[in-house]
Amino acid sequence: MSENIIYCYSGSGHCLDMARNIASRLGDTDIVLMRSFPEKTDATEAKRVGFIFPCYGGGLPGHVEQYLKVIKIAPDAYRFAVEQFAGYMGCGLHKIDEIVGLDYWNTISNHSTCIWLMPHSLSFPPTSKESAQARIDRKAMEVAAAVKAMKKSERKPPEKAFFALESKAFSKMHPRRVRKFWVNDACIACGTCARVCPRGNIELREKKPTFGTDCIGCLSCVQYCPKQAINVGKITEKRERFPNKNVKAADLTKKVIHID
Repeated sequence: MSENIIYCYSGSGHCLDMARNIASRLGDTDIVLMRSFPEKTDATEAKRVGFIFPCYGGGLPGHVEQYLKVIKIAPDAYRFAVEQFAGYMGCGLHKIDEIVGLDYWNTISNHSTCIWLMPHSLSFPPTSKESAQARIDRKAMEVAAAVKAMKKSERKPPEKAFFALESKAFSKMHPRRVRKFWVNDACIACGTCARVCPRGNIELREKKPTFGTDCIGCLSCVQYCPKQAINVGKITEKRERFPNKNVKAADLTKKVIHID
């Protein structure tokens, strides 16, 4: 068992990039992906246990809340969390604190990856992709230093009850939104979309992706398609994809990433 464990959900790679950045500064860290049921749920031997995730529709992404409830953490372990969001932090940190109890938490605003609803230019404060990445790197350094020192936050994450209602409504939109997914003629049937789908919701049939209804809204298929062939309705056709430059599609398919 590694000294540190970071549980991470990432759709476009930005949270995984931050997790690896923090882990490289902590050393001896297992990053456990939470895009599907986590490979490791027993973290009782870890000295520090972290959670890094984006805000999805005001709350936690995918099935993260359910997964959190099965993770075992030692009573004396240090627990921390970092959230990335575009416009507002929502209730995700509060939910994690309710389930595992956080010693330290932090947030960072990043570009939106929900391009079917909002353009990537939406971030507060407005910034370029390059500046956003530099800001993520600086925040990772700040968080790693705090976690190494086992810093305690002075207050609990705010509850923001309204966003809990928004999160429930948002999650119900996914099966309906999948009906709007379509593939243009640029598709080369490479299968990247099927491989990065954490729910096994995409299949290649007659050399074209087909989409089921078990979608959690990560949009990895849209973000990591090498030909930008996958769209959600018409709105995404002219919107830029923004996968993290440091994270490859294959990285998202891993269950555990160890950083010495």
